[in-house]
Amino acid sequence: MNLSNFRFETGADGIALATWDMPDRSMNLITLEVMDELERVIDHVASDTAIKGCVIASGKATFSGGADLSILQQSAKHYAKALREQGEEAAAKLFFEGARRLSALYRKLETCGKPFAIAINGTCVGGAFELALACHYRVLADTARVGLPEIKVGLFPGAGGTQRIARLMHTGDALQLLLRGEQIRAKQAKAANLVHELAAEGEIVARAKAWIVGGGKGVAPWDEAGFKPPSGRVYSPAGMMVWPAANAIYRRETFDNYPAAKAILHSVFEGLQLPMDLALRVEARWFAHILRSREAAAMIRSLFLSKGELEKGARRPPNIGATKLRKIGVLGAGFMGAGVAYVSALAGLDVVLVDRDQESADKGKAVADKLISSQVMKGRAGAADKEALLAHIEPTADYGKLKGCDLIVEAVFEDRAVKADATKKAQEVVGPNVVFASNTSTLPIASLAKTSASPQNFIGIHFFSPVEKMLLVEVILGKETGDKALATALDFVRLIKKTPIVVNDSRGFYANRCVLAYLREGHIMLAEGAPPAMIENVARMAGMPVGPLALNDEVALDLAWKIHQATKKDLGEAAVDPTMERVLRFMVEDKGRFGRKNGKGFYDYPASGKKTLWPGLSALAETALDPETLDMRELQQRFLVVQAVEAARAIAESVVTDPREADVGSILGFGFAPFTGGTLSYIDGLGARAFVAICDHFTKKYGKRFAPPPLLRDMAKKGETFYGRFGPKAKAA
Repeated sequence: MNLSNFRFETGADGIALATWDMPDRSMNLITLEVMDELERVIDHVASDTAIKGCVIASGKATFSGGADLSILQQSAKHYAKALREQGEEAAAKLFFEGARRLSALYRKLETCGKPFAIAINGTCVGGAFELALACHYRVLADTARVGLPEIKVGLFPGAGGTQRIARLMHTGDALQLLLRGEQIRAKQAKAANLVHELAAEGEIVARAKAWIVGGGKGVAPWDEAGFKPPSGRVYSPAGMMVWPAANAIYRRETFDNYPAAKAILHSVFEGLQLPMDLALRVEARWFAHILRSREAAAMIRSLFLSKGELEKGARRPPNIGATKLRKIGVLGAGFMGAGVAYVSALAGLDVVLVDRDQESADKGKAVADKLISSQVMKGRAGAADKEALLAHIEPTADYGKLKGCDLIVEAVFEDRAVKADATKKAQEVVGPNVVFASNTSTLPIASLAKTSASPQNFIGIHFFSPVEKMLLVEVILGKETGDKALATALDFVRLIKKTPIVVNDSRGFYANRCVLAYLREGHIMLAEGAPPAMIENVARMAGMPVGPLALNDEVALDLAWKIHQATKKDLGEAAVDPTMERVLRFMVEDKGRFGRKNGKGFYDYPASGKKTLWPGLSALAETALDPETLDMRELQQRFLVVQAVEAARAIAESVVTDPREADVGSILGFGFAPFTGGTLSYIDGLGARAFVAICDHFTKKYGKRFAPPPLLRDMAKKGETFYGRFGPKAKAA
């Protein structure tokens, strides 16, 4: 066979080996070409009487990342074309057949009559793991991971995943795996009955071949007479213990915002009542339905395509060669600095962690020690990994140790004078040519760069807390920041496996501006008299991960108060919201409630037990409102609109210049309702005209914070979208 993505060979024992190894790619992905070639492999194995069975393996360091989701965009284009040329019924049929092609291919493998075994190394997720589930025997490397993460981009496993998982695992466990979308380790996969055997990576192919040689059958368990799912029939006492609870949990966790999650419940519930071939058709119909949903399109674009493009350097200056980072300096060993040191050392960089005295620097390294120790305890790292990571971090009070650093990241206290002093001391050692990055969340980069010996090499790198968990990093350009600094910052962010967005200098940059709008709306609702519990729940119903009051407690109320006061001092009374000022003054100045940090904020934090809303919040209400009279839908909309309109202002002011960065940044940075695709996708999804109408209604009813910028009015008038006007294709044109 003439194959370009697989190497195919048959041994003297009659066992074929299909090695998946895509040329010019670091990872195997399922593409239309790969599907074509896999079908040829299946047909060849099935028809050649000299072949007893086939082992599928990977020629890469990791098995596969699943499907290349860009093919879904191609499917959408084909559907639109067919809709125009052939009508709705023909287009729908064409789309359905396209959506089920991979599922049909895997079923063909499963029922071809010859045994297929698979040897899985590294990571095997998504459609690739669905391929594994269709194989008759699965051997997993003991260091490998598997999973079905489709739910995280608004999809669900539509190539047989929902049906095979639900026939291998107890229904409740299967639903958890499908709805969480998490990767699981080898031992978990074996315990869950998802794989048959674990082996050292160097032995997995031999073990898979041995199973076929030993008489392995090419028949799936569900195709055997008398097969029963692990949880038995859906309509049984055991089944009724699962489904009412599953529906309740779905509602609690998603608030019905994610169609793919509901489709998983439908597919499993309906599919378990049918023979496999019919069950796969049911799954395919739900999959085709989800593929056409607005939520899936928005999430795929932002969380897969745009995120991937940004991580690969979409905003990196093309004229600058790759930066070779080996050693960096981190100024400030507090919580943020220690986090930066940890992720940098984890990436293999040598880190000089500097603080005012040795004791403070040592405390910073101790934070890194605690973080890696936690990973060791969870089985995600070994003792050798911990030793290697800590060896990369040198805590010190001596700025002279910074000599030889390729990058300096300043993460000292959020004070201009403190930052200026640290900058001066570091640059006296490393010189003006080394790129200097400030981890500031509020102070304009242009003002900080004035203390630098080389403003063109000065840039902002804003990490989010906690550094080790948060994926987003804001790279902030000052007025004089040059291409070398930008390229170095982006290379650093890529090295530590974070997602960068590039924004221009302004107060609060991008993410914090939107977060501030969210927190402020919660404060205003409190003052209006909305019950605190309703405020928090409505925010989550809108799609936010936590309510504004809980988030403010995590950020710290005293910090919010300091930022508020600094803003008023710098920009005047008009720059701050009087209601927000009243709420923060009451909480911080009058009541000494600083948030989780001192155990009391909008919530009370007992030493043992769950946090509870502080009863004293009722004193902030200007009037007592009857909860029954409040419009829940409007409250939800206020939370999303106030953030989205702030994002639109950031585009209008050229703080953000690429809608991909606004969307990806909003989801990864502050959890803006992922099902919308992000702040600007939310506006595009509603349509600029409809969004402006909502803004005008809210402006009249609630105030000028909802007023749309002139840019949005112009877009509404012209029927434009942010991606159509500012997206990469528009810029290329």
